[in-house]
Amino acid sequence: MISVPARRVKQFGVEFYQAGLSAKDIDRLVKFEVLGYTGGPEPDAKGKKSKASRSRVNWDMLEKRISESETAYQRPVIRRKIDELAAYYRECKDAATLPAIPGAVIITSEKRFTFTPVAGHHDLGLLQIPEEHGVLRVLDGQHRLLALHALSQNGEAAGIEVPAVLFDSLDARQIVELFVTINAKHTRLNPSHIISLSGRKLYPDPNQALAHDVIRSLNEDDTSPLHGEIKMLGTGRGRVSQAPLAEEIVDLLETVEKVGGGARIQEVRQHAKRFFLNYIKALSTTFPGAWAGRKYSIKTGAALRAFVRTAPDVMARARELRRDSYDLNAIREAIKPWGERLRDRRFETEGEWKLKLAGGTRGTVDALTRELRDALR
Repeated sequence: MISVPARRVKQFGVEFYQAGLSAKDIDRLVKFEVLGYTGGPEPDAKGKKSKASRSRVNWDMLEKRISESETAYQRPVIRRKIDELAAYYRECKDAATLPAIPGAVIITSEKRFTFTPVAGHHDLGLLQIPEEHGVLRVLDGQHRLLALHALSQNGEAAGIEVPAVLFDSLDARQIVELFVTINAKHTRLNPSHIISLSGRKLYPDPNQALAHDVIRSLNEDDTSPLHGEIKMLGTGRGRVSQAPLAEEIVDLLETVEKVGGGARIQEVRQHAKRFFLNYIKALSTTFPGAWAGRKYSIKTGAALRAFVRTAPDVMARARELRRDSYDLNAIREAIKPWGERLRDRRFETEGEWKLKLAGGTRGTVDALTRELRDALR
C-alpha cells in the first residue's frame, strides 16, 4: 500500500477522493489503455519516422506503456497532443512561473481504497492505495499523464505532483457513463466514439449494440466493399462517419420491432450482419462504376443511409421472388431494377446528385430513398 494525504468528498451518495499523486506514483500505479479496433488506415511509415525524429518523446518506450483492449473506453492517443504537452511541461520547468498540470485528472480503480480520517476531521485523512501496477485507470487526463510519463523516462519529472480525483466505487457501466458525460458535454467527443461506447457498453440496448457490430463488420471484414472506409471512433481514411450510419440502423431495427413484433426482430437480429454485408456486396456489383469511381457519391453517408432505409423493401422483394432475403444472390436479384433504372450516373457527384444536394442532406436521403423504393415496385 502507498499512503497519500486526501480529502473525502460525497455527492448524491457517491463517495470519492481528492489527492495528489507524484509522477513516481503514476508510473507505478497507472495503466494506460485505449479502445482497440481494426480496419483503419495503415500509418505512413515514412511520415511516422520523420515526425519521430523531430519529437523529443521516446515513442518506442512510451507506446510500450499503452495497451489496447476491447473493454477500454479511451480513444487512440494523439501523438501531436502528447508532443505539445511534453514541450509545454518543459517550458513550465524552465520558466518556473506556471504549474504544468494545474487541473485534476480523474482516475478510477477496480480495487477499494482505505481511508483513515485524522482526528477531528471526518473528511481529511490518509488514503491507502494498493501498490500494484495497473491498479489505477485514467478516466480523464490520459494525454496529460502520458506526456508526464514521457518526461519521467528522461528523468525530467522529479518533484511534480499531480492533483487527482479518485473513484473506487464505480462499476464498469458507471465508469463509461461518466466518461461519455464528461467528453460529450464539455470536450465534445466525436459522436462516433460515443456510439461505440453506447452500443457496446453503456446502455443494455440490443439495437444499438447490433448497429455497432454491423458497422464494425462492414469496416473490418476483408470481403466487405466498405473495408476500412468507415471512420470508426471518428478516424480513418473513409468518407463515411460511423454515428449517422449507426443511428439509421437503430431506427430501422426499432421500426422492424414495432411493426413486425418479437419474432420478426429476433430473426432480423440473427441475420443482420450477414444481410448488410451481402447487401453492400450486391450494391457494389449493381453500381460497379459508381462504387469504384472517384467522381461518384455512392459511398457517402447520405447514400448509405438511404440504402439502409430501403433494406426492409429489399428483404420483402427477395421474399416475393421466393428467395432467402439474407442471401447475396437473392439480394442481387431483388435490387436488379436499380441498376437498370437508376444506373451509375444517378450517383455522379457533379450530376444529378449535386442537384438533389441543393435541398440539403436530409432532402438527398429522402429523395434517394423514394427513388429506390419506386424502382423496386
